[in-house]
Amino acid sequence: MRFVIAALLATAGLLSPLSARAESADVEAVITNVDTEKLSLSLDDGKSYQAPEEFNFEGLKAGVKVVVFYTEIDGKRVIDDLEIVQ
Repeated sequence: MRFVIAALLATAGLLSPLSARAESADVEAVITNVDTEKLSLSLDDGKSYQAPEEFNFEGLKAGVKVVVFYTEIDGKRVIDDLEIVQ
């Protein structure tokens, strides 16, 4: 019985939509563009990152070096946290 339960839990983990679509990562790069209307940042890695609605853009402008912690969901990079590199 324990084997059956373990097998079911393992299968559920593999088939979970969150594990298949979400991947956390971080990147250190320089901001190339800040779009406060679209809530997005573009970095010199050539990619765009989506910010949540409550995101604070204070101090962020082109040329600022940052570390962006993000989760990739359905092909979009959504910012979880951001640190300015001194």
